[in-house]
Amino acid sequence: MSKKDKVEDVETNVEDPIHETPQTEELSVEEQLQEDLGKEKDKFLRLFAEFENYKKRTTKERMDLFKTAGQDVIVSLLPVLDDFDRALNEISKSDENELLKGVELIRNKFKNTLEIKGLEEVAVEKGDVFNADLHEAITQIPAPSDDLKGKIIDVIEKGYKMGDKVIRFPKVITGS
Repeated sequence: MSKKDKVEDVETNVEDPIHETPQTEELSVEEQLQEDLGKEKDKFLRLFAEFENYKKRTTKERMDLFKTAGQDVIVSLLPVLDDFDRALNEISKSDENELLKGVELIRNKFKNTLEIKGLEEVAVEKGDVFNADLHEAITQIPAPSDDLKGKIIDVIEKGYKMGDKVIRFPKVITGS
């Protein structure tokens, strides 16, 4: 091989460092920008999801606040509803039908107003099985018959709930 051939061979094997370096830098800059963009997208998505969760949480808290604010007022009015029930019970024993109708109308209007606000009566009947999660036992008396043992013998005070939450448990007498 001649000297000229060797130089040509070396020249073909040698890479051009001037043209190679900027191309590598451009790719790395582009890759770096893509990576930064991906990080920023991830931050944005996380922030957006966090904000959505915040909105849902505050909306739920606000609804709960409205429910509990109304619940306090309704709980304070329950004794008035109980008094109407006692009054109707006593007036029905007398012969005064007009008075009974008047008190009944007022009681029904009052109860309907409370029901519109979300109040529901907890259904309890004599003879139902006593459940400590749903009823409040005031006292226990000997059962008049064997089939009433562990069951409700009498309902002393009605229970009420708002939505799924019991705001006053029914007070009952159970048989032992």
